[in-house]
Amino acid sequence: MMPFSEGAAKAYRRVDLDARIEASAGEDLTRICLEEAVASLGQALVVIEHTPGKVPRDLLSRAHGITVWLARGVSTDNPLFGPLTQFYGGVAATIARNMTRSSPLDLVRARDDLSALLQAARSA
Repeated sequence: MMPFSEGAAKAYRRVDLDARIEASAGEDLTRICLEEAVASLGQALVVIEHTPGKVPRDLLSRAHGITVWLARGVSTDNPLFGPLTQFYGGVAATIARNMTRSSPLDLVRARDDLSALLQAARSA
């Protein structure tokens, strides 16, 4: 059973995220999704570091779902449609491969790739 405070903290994070998403549009939504995917991958890496052999499926599933949504959400009139779709799809495929047996190196690369894109998006 999950301690009450842990469940409450999770609920507050979810409400905060829902509010941020509701108040955002376009590039802001992409940045929020990138932040959440990077955070989920970072948390998954902490779990793997502390409990080798354990696959943090919930965290990986969350990051995977976000990257698939990002791949499907690239506007067809975006001049970077092809490269962005391929990039997000590649990251999603990497995360999916790690859902049965995790490779920290693969996940670090995926996290770092998304983080680099997030930094570029913040600079734009």
